[in-house]
Amino acid sequence: MVLEKRPAKEIVGKLVVTKEGKKIGLVKDISFEARSGELIHVVVASPTAYGASLNVETKDGGLLVPYSAIMAIGDFVVISEEDMR
Repeated sequence: MVLEKRPAKEIVGKLVVTKEGKKIGLVKDISFEARSGELIHVVVASPTAYGASLNVETKDGGLLVPYSAIMAIGDFVVISEEDMR
């Protein structure tokens, strides 16, 4: 799925939720490929208990949510848990 391009400042600070509505945490940062600009991960800071229970890679206490798991970005960043594995 291709998402509309947005400046990073519009994504940082948004609440990350699953498509079922379970809260994961807040977007702290993004990681991307410098040459292509391709988004690789969204870094989720202060994960909820549910977010911390997910089997995903972490970095400096934040969860690394792969770009492929992002379904939509609006008032929230909506992710698919199935695509995080």
